[in-house]
Amino acid sequence: MDDTGYDYDLLVIGSGPGGQKAAIGAAKLGKRACVVERRNMIGGVCVNTGTIPSKTLREAVLYLTGLSMRELYGQSYRVKHEITVQDLLARTQHVIGREVEVVRAQLFRNHVDLVVGTGRFVDPHTVAVDGPGEHRQITAANVVVATGTTPARPAHVEFDEGRVVDSDGILTLERIPDSMVVVGAGVIGIEYASMFAALGTRVTVVEKRAQMLEFCDPEVVESLKFHLRDLSVTFRFGEEVEKVEIGSHGTVTTLASGKRVPAETVMYSAGRQGLTAGLGLENAGLEADSRGRITVDAQYRTTVPHVFAVGDVIGFPALAATSMDQGRLASLHAFGEPANELREIQPIGIYTIPEISYCGRTEVELTQDAVPYEVGISRYRELARGQIVGDSYGMLKLLVSPATRQILGVHVFGTGAADLVHIGQAVMGCGGTVDYLVDTVFNYPTLSEAYKVAALDVTNKLRALDRFDL
Repeated sequence: MDDTGYDYDLLVIGSGPGGQKAAIGAAKLGKRACVVERRNMIGGVCVNTGTIPSKTLREAVLYLTGLSMRELYGQSYRVKHEITVQDLLARTQHVIGREVEVVRAQLFRNHVDLVVGTGRFVDPHTVAVDGPGEHRQITAANVVVATGTTPARPAHVEFDEGRVVDSDGILTLERIPDSMVVVGAGVIGIEYASMFAALGTRVTVVEKRAQMLEFCDPEVVESLKFHLRDLSVTFRFGEEVEKVEIGSHGTVTTLASGKRVPAETVMYSAGRQGLTAGLGLENAGLEADSRGRITVDAQYRTTVPHVFAVGDVIGFPALAATSMDQGRLASLHAFGEPANELREIQPIGIYTIPEISYCGRTEVELTQDAVPYEVGISRYRELARGQIVGDSYGMLKLLVSPATRQILGVHVFGTGAADLVHIGQAVMGCGGTVDYLVDTVFNYPTLSEAYKVAALDVTNKLRALDRFDL
């Protein structure tokens, strides 16, 4: 059938970051595009229960607790002493509402049709939409699945949406708990553990692996653990949860080792499950794995050439930023347009307190691959801006090739890490060397100056090595 025989050139299921960018990308190519999404989920998981709420919550915690200012005003400093859930959620709900309107406006401005309802495949080119009071079928030449994920819930755990919750339920707590067990030390688990610890909750993190955030720089992870312990976080690594019992006074989490941990609330962060169960993938000739994820190739095509999948539903790295780019690229590939992906220098941002961000390779990866490198470090306490903002613990690390002087990795820990990493990313993407960071002028006083300090540090080490070259 010719493409003109379909209702749309591109149909997207899901309006999260990946779905938005796929539909808008197609529209900018002059194609007819539509997005199918449930009424109460415009903007997807990202806007409603994931990235936007959790990051807004983090900002509210930082502000109301005065945590970032205690270096200057003392450890007892707080903006508000009795912080309530309502204090935190007021800011969160405001931002969510604004973001939903931004998504709607962007789709409308680009002439992308928004079809409200739940979509499922009827055949490889047809999607049935069950909406409020109506049922319709839409055909499309190309389809992008961008349905995102939902928190995985172990079958042996009884979730009651009050005492035992997942990362969605944590946003609906009626009060800030005095104590909490966080099961799982992945990105989401550690982000929420740090937020509640900052609020004064006694947090215990249980993780079956021997380490947390294994994909990050080990020195940065150790720094984060130190600061979380300073906020009274207890870590139980190499431990598995055997059962969680709910009583009138809270919960008791029993570990396989026999330890019992009492807490007011338990939050499970046991990974994510792809939202594919009701999609009717079999009708399109597709299938998902045991975690509901869809397999794609380098162009984000599934095993059915005209069906693409992007975002969390395809697995790692499952970040809003990478999902956006995947959606953009999928729409380009769908219509045979040239596309370039800088996958090797995609940044990773982890919004713990303090935050972490990195780009490129880690010391562990370089060592395993026998790639020589030298390290340059700058510490925020040596920067005027670090003193001004009250951050004495932050650091920036550069990994540099002694042979080419190119930057192999950038790792940042502390205030503004997720923003600062982009300077190093840009230099890496343009093939620049550490000499650019030495020669350029940074505004003063800024945290960006950390790049120059780290660049000078590594340059001095390389100069010392050069003296021994025979």
